[in-house]
Amino acid sequence: MLDIKFVRENPDAVDAAMANRQTSWDREHFFALDEERRSVIAEVEQLQATRNTESKKIGELMREGKRDEAEAAKEAVRRVNEQIEGLADRRSALDSEVADFMAHLPNIPCPATPVGKDESENPERRRWGTPRDFAAEGFEAKPHWDLGTDLGILDFDRGSKLSGARFTVLAGAGARLDRALQNFFLNTHLERGFKEFIPPVIVNREIMYGTGQLPKFEDDAYHTGEDQFLIPTAEVALTNLHAGEVLDAKELPLRYTAGTPCFREEAGSAGRDTRGIIRQHQFTKVEMVKFATPEQSDDELESMTAEAEYILQQLGLPYRVISLCTGDLGFSAAKTYDVEVWMPSYNAYKEISSCSCSCLYSSCKYRYCIFKIKYRDPENFKGTRFVHTLNGSGLPTGRTMAAIMENYQNADGSITVPEALRPYMGGMEVIR
Repeated sequence: MLDIKFVRENPDAVDAAMANRQTSWDREHFFALDEERRSVIAEVEQLQATRNTESKKIGELMREGKRDEAEAAKEAVRRVNEQIEGLADRRSALDSEVADFMAHLPNIPCPATPVGKDESENPERRRWGTPRDFAAEGFEAKPHWDLGTDLGILDFDRGSKLSGARFTVLAGAGARLDRALQNFFLNTHLERGFKEFIPPVIVNREIMYGTGQLPKFEDDAYHTGEDQFLIPTAEVALTNLHAGEVLDAKELPLRYTAGTPCFREEAGSAGRDTRGIIRQHQFTKVEMVKFATPEQSDDELESMTAEAEYILQQLGLPYRVISLCTGDLGFSAAKTYDVEVWMPSYNAYKEISSCSCSCLYSSCKYRYCIFKIKYRDPENFKGTRFVHTLNGSGLPTGRTMAAIMENYQNADGSITVPEALRPYMGGMEVIR
């Protein structure tokens, strides 16, 4: 979350940031809560000082034989303790209320993030590859859901029978392709300096808060118990590996990756991408996470985006990169690049990777950090500072499979396997 000291000292900056995000915050309520909380803390501290003073008197008075005065001091301490106890509940309630307020306050966009009202104002940065002209080749491209059904590699009916809407059974070459993609993604990242993890797919409530999944996206999360959730992305687990730790600057940047099943209720997606495997409740995704110093984070965000692009280039899939504007920025993100792959069924580019930095500015004056990961660099400064955390998709297997099926389809309904994946598919060149 945002550093409360920064919010307290820079409310005008928060006003501007929320306006650029097309949202608002209750400035008056924040300062009322903050003032009352600080007042209660100050009162408790004063009472504790009084208690300490009176407690010291008791021993002295007893040694001097002044029993009546010592008893009076004990009574004073007892009354002070009662006052402290009486304030404890109010302090606890205020702490919770302030924490909840701050948890609902989105991050401040980076100055480099373009200002805009919504996704229609996201500027395009670059494109790679040229979409196929199927008409020039003499046939009409099919959507992946038809291709997959005809080939028997996507079974939507049985997925629905087993689990309901937005679940799909992958069969035969479809199952093998999904597994091939995950292995290809992970091996590529490992070759390029990432460290692989297999984290739990069930995490507790605190960990979900740690990456901003809660409280805003609780309706999209799958609960497995009162305080446990299925992960919506491996980012949740990977980022929190170092929660509460102090890292050595010499170790940074750290580059982590993991391939896991992911689970999302998609509560807010009614009517969107209802066909095919673009938006599923369960899917496999390879995630990238980085921990960097503020000075490293800009370069690391660029290189993370380049990682996702490199994979698409190896697969020969046309794509474009856009910068998310302030009105389309994710809740905890300060700066984001979306990589969108060409999908013939939509006749448009669709998001396949989102790469973000969730902390701000090399000065670390503006801070957004729930997981409280810090680093020390005694050669350059005293104490500790917050690390910058970055995450990106590298990639989801389902969306990549859909893109391959549509972009590599043939007139007879078969699908050519990209060369980069053939070693992972036992040499298979065509799915028939």
